[in-house]
Amino acid sequence: MSIVRWNPWREFDDFFPRLSAPSESLSTSEWLPAVDISETDTAYHIDVEIPAIGREDVNVALKDGVLTVTGERNVEKEPDGKRHRVERQWGKFSRSFRLPENVDEGSISAKSKDGVLYLVVNKKEKEQPRQIEVQVH
Repeated sequence: MSIVRWNPWREFDDFFPRLSAPSESLSTSEWLPAVDISETDTAYHIDVEIPAIGREDVNVALKDGVLTVTGERNVEKEPDGKRHRVERQWGKFSRSFRLPENVDEGSISAKSKDGVLYLVVNKKEKEQPRQIEVQVH
């Protein structure tokens, strides 16, 4: 018998793969912005970290149940002198998320503030059981 260390985040890993598209990979992008995904009773929230990217350089699209965020961060002008370290990444990016079936695709909203793109994907209201009256003849 072996001892297995409990990882509380493993449960999240089991849940969130259904929100990520399997086609997402590093080979399609020069860099990938960090993403936080959370859920409330009424909506899914996807926060994409995109500092130094203007609104005109970001595109959000929905096709066949996949929400895709694409854009580009342009290289800053080279400063005079030597660069000692460059850690920020530049170029095109693309992140895709397969949405669950319970979303209202017509009510997706996006806003940007302080270098973060906030996407809200509302859930459909749960269908209530319908009572059918039995007719007696």
